[in-house]
Amino acid sequence: MRAGLITLAAATALVLALLGGGIWYARRPALPPVPITRARQATPQVRITSSDITASGTVKLKSGADVRVGAQISGIVEKLNVNVGSPVRAGEVIAVLDTRAIRATIAEAEATLAKDQAELVKDARNEARLNRLLATHDVSQQQADDARADLTAQSAIVTFDQSSLIAAKLNLSYATIRAPVSGVVASVSTQQGETVAAAFNTPTFVTIIQPRALEMIAMVDEADIGPVRVGQPVTFTTETYPDRRFSGRVTRIAPMATIISGVVNYEVAASIDGNVGVLRPEMTATASIHTAEDRGPLFPTAARRSSPSAKSASAAGNSRRPSPTTFATEEPNS
Repeated sequence: MRAGLITLAAATALVLALLGGGIWYARRPALPPVPITRARQATPQVRITSSDITASGTVKLKSGADVRVGAQISGIVEKLNVNVGSPVRAGEVIAVLDTRAIRATIAEAEATLAKDQAELVKDARNEARLNRLLATHDVSQQQADDARADLTAQSAIVTFDQSSLIAAKLNLSYATIRAPVSGVVASVSTQQGETVAAAFNTPTFVTIIQPRALEMIAMVDEADIGPVRVGQPVTFTTETYPDRRFSGRVTRIAPMATIISGVVNYEVAASIDGNVGVLRPEMTATASIHTAEDRGPLFPTAARRSSPSAKSASAAGNSRRPSPTTFATEEPNS
């Protein structure tokens, strides 16, 4: 009897335990999904790193971009048509000299030429007549030879007179001074009414500059000049336009150094691309010369963390276009 009661109590406890476990299992919280590793492909980007040299510089006129216009003859400046800052075109009249003396010289040369040409005609007729008389033995050979010599001398005199007339007319053309190039008048050295004397030195009337013929001259320190080469790209800004970047390329490197206060620098000239109309000579510039460039692949963060092949490729680096790389990522179950 007692053994049966114990067995019944044990069976009842087992049933209650199974019933409680079933209820707990049914009401347990859901577990988070287990992440599954999946393979994806990603194309790395190209990373470009450059080496630049910074130097101070100045915007300057190119060699031959400024022209000093003078006079080849002496005279009084009768008319001056330009002032400082005046734009001029090639062939435009800048100044006119007094031409009265030159015109008088031309008239004198024309009169002398006419007189000597008449003498030439007379000597030619005399020489022909004496040749006819020489054929009939009416004159001596000496007389015929003298007539021929007179004709030759007079012909030379006429040639000289013609050259003098050409020179006088050329001086008349020099009295009108024209601009040899197009540009802007930078300075005026002679004023209207002044007398210029070209016999002593060539007087300068105006200086014309070509404002678009500009280049940038950078002073590169001797410690940085080594990697600089002709053709390398250059960018620079000016104090006038600090927010505007101008570009160009290195055109020449001075073989001799410029030493200022014990500091050794080398002049590096660079061309200026695009519109240079806003730039003016002697503007201060800050230049950056691009001396080297390194190209290599830049992989996504997950690829660099999970893919050994991507890590090795990123560390090696090359200039070829990167190809798609397979790497592992963790994504939740859907």
